[in-house]
Amino acid sequence: MHSRDGASRVASNHENHDPNGRNGPNTPNGPNGPNGPNGPNGPIGRTGRGDAHIATSLLPSEVLAYERDSAERKLNGVRIGVLGLLGVAAMLYAPSLTPALNRINLVVLLSTLTWSVLQVPLFHRRRRLPEWLRVVNPLLDITAVSCIIGGYGLVSTPILALRSPITTAYFIIVAALPVASSTRKAALVSVLAVVEYAALVIGFVGSGRLALITSPVAAAGAYGVSPLDEGARLFLLACAGAVATYATYWQGRLSTHFAEASRESEQLQARLDQAQLQTLKLQIHPHFLFNTLNAITALIHRAPDRAERMVAGLSELLRISLASAAEQEITLEREVELLEHYVDIQQERFLGRLTVRIEIAPDARSALVPNLILQPLVENAINHGIGPRASGGIVEVLATRSLLGLVVIVRDDGVGEVAPLARREGVGLANARARLASLYGDAQQLVAAPRVCGGFEVWIVMPFHTEPAARLVAAGLSAS
Repeated sequence: MHSRDGASRVASNHENHDPNGRNGPNTPNGPNGPNGPNGPNGPIGRTGRGDAHIATSLLPSEVLAYERDSAERKLNGVRIGVLGLLGVAAMLYAPSLTPALNRINLVVLLSTLTWSVLQVPLFHRRRRLPEWLRVVNPLLDITAVSCIIGGYGLVSTPILALRSPITTAYFIIVAALPVASSTRKAALVSVLAVVEYAALVIGFVGSGRLALITSPVAAAGAYGVSPLDEGARLFLLACAGAVATYATYWQGRLSTHFAEASRESEQLQARLDQAQLQTLKLQIHPHFLFNTLNAITALIHRAPDRAERMVAGLSELLRISLASAAEQEITLEREVELLEHYVDIQQERFLGRLTVRIEIAPDARSALVPNLILQPLVENAINHGIGPRASGGIVEVLATRSLLGLVVIVRDDGVGEVAPLARREGVGLANARARLASLYGDAQQLVAAPRVCGGFEVWIVMPFHTEPAARLVAAGLSAS
């Protein structure tokens, strides 16, 4: 502790942060005490607290990849459900089918279902699914359908295989492609469906086991197929694949445009927030400068030596504040250094009637705080609390790190609230409240209220961080 002109300041005093000390966490006024921010009687405890919120931004391609990843997980759940229903249908068909056909159903459905179920423990616990999985799954689905049709044709008759309801599964698989696939993957799977079905028909015809009948009407009642019917089926399957591929392309394009528009909107809002912060900060400079010059003017004729020392102190204060004028946040240690120069000026003004104690916990000194946040609060305490009292008084500035984050307290033992609260809610408090809200959103809290023992106090809780606030990082426009 050191004193000068009747004012004492304490910085990073380890004794004052002893758990059982005057402001230790275990005392009534400490963070964990009944009157502290965590306690039921503390101003923060009475008004609640905000949850930290950090805004994150993803690139448009990352947003689309995330959504497709999520869709693939859901599609796999649908696939498991559909395969289970197909298994039930196969059991219902089993009495009317030959053992060979039942074996084909069992092998294909069981292997496909096993693969789908194994994906959950193997891949779904990961943050991102492997890229190849969104290609392999529809390819395996198409191939599984082709295996059933080919197996039916081999152990029974090709006409039974081609007229089986399972052939419609091609269209279902193709229809699901826009949900999770990229354009190229959708095109690949669509082409594979057409190629595999065409290969089955050509293979059956080439083996001589399937007759080609020119008339579609005659083919309907015979053991053969019409080239027109099969050609139309292939054409429709190709059309379905083309529509699915275009739908996938359009969905990706729409999602990208929407993500870009959202990102531009967020960046614009961040720029507006930064401009508002700059305006609020500029508002503070002329405010304390005007008040200080008024005090100097009053001393020029009465005490020129003191007025000269105040001018020198003001010069140093402006030098330090201008050096960090471009920064929205500075370390608490630098903020205290600036505050001490301001206190020096006020000590000259009050000539021994003002005592200012500054107690900063060692682990709080590296925390980032809004630039020039303490000075207007201390000025408010001096002008409205200590100034009207002839005997002067004490202003305390405390800062600790707690479970809530960084807790800053500015309090005085002055005249208290002699008028409605609006009298104390001037430029300093209003500006501090607005800047905290712009920087930290709902993750901050500012409470100003009279003290039970007399005087006035301001409690601030903000996120403890040593890197720039997340909203200013977004405003910093890493993407622009």
